[in-house]
Amino acid sequence: MRALFVQQDHVSPVGPVGDQFAARGYDVEEFLVVPADRFHDPGVAVEFPDPTAYDAVVPMGAPWSVYDEATIGAWVLEELTFLRRAHEAGVPVLGICFGGQALAAALGGSVERAGEAEIGWYTVESDEPGLVEPGPWFEWHHDRWAAPPGAVRLARTARSDQAFRVGRSLGVQFHPEITPDQLQAWIDNGGLTYLEAHGLDAAALVAETARTAPDAQARSRRLVDRFLDQVATAPLG
Repeated sequence: MRALFVQQDHVSPVGPVGDQFAARGYDVEEFLVVPADRFHDPGVAVEFPDPTAYDAVVPMGAPWSVYDEATIGAWVLEELTFLRRAHEAGVPVLGICFGGQALAAALGGSVERAGEAEIGWYTVESDEPGLVEPGPWFEWHHDRWAAPPGAVRLARTARSDQAFRVGRSLGVQFHPEITPDQLQAWIDNGGLTYLEAHGLDAAALVAETARTAPDAQARSRRLVDRFLDQVATAPLG
């Protein structure tokens, strides 16, 4: 079995999510959209692979907005088409943060700027804790989705939806793949200015992420297992 992780940028490794796909017998492949030397000029030309060549697709997070085609270029529309093709072909999709927003937009929902950003560790209200646990989960986003038609909204905070399910696809707003090293890479790659603008202490956030890492990563692995067992095997049609 093959799982394709769509990495929008060079500082978003697959983390424990990818590790658990591998533990479940998947060959984990990574597809980088915006290389490091184009991070500050992300309007690259991208040719996405055939999604039907994979047994699961995982579009991951990004510092950009799904609706900001002026900044990131036409590849975002190509990615939406790629995700729509995957979903319609019955290929399970697990969308993470930007990837969840892209999944929502690809399937007829929408994405907009949220009233407030969510950054840090949050507990969510979950209607199906046997699929999406209350957490806490790590958040870093300033956009939110409106779930696509026919989707079941599974979890939320006071500020935004946190999970939806439709067919064999699951979108989550939080970052189950986060590790202390990944968070530090985001901070070093321009995130420090963003955190300071929101009155957040970067060192404290990294320390909290390190302290909670064992529990958080176990929770992430359970999310992957439940996605594969409950969502990826849903009947088609």
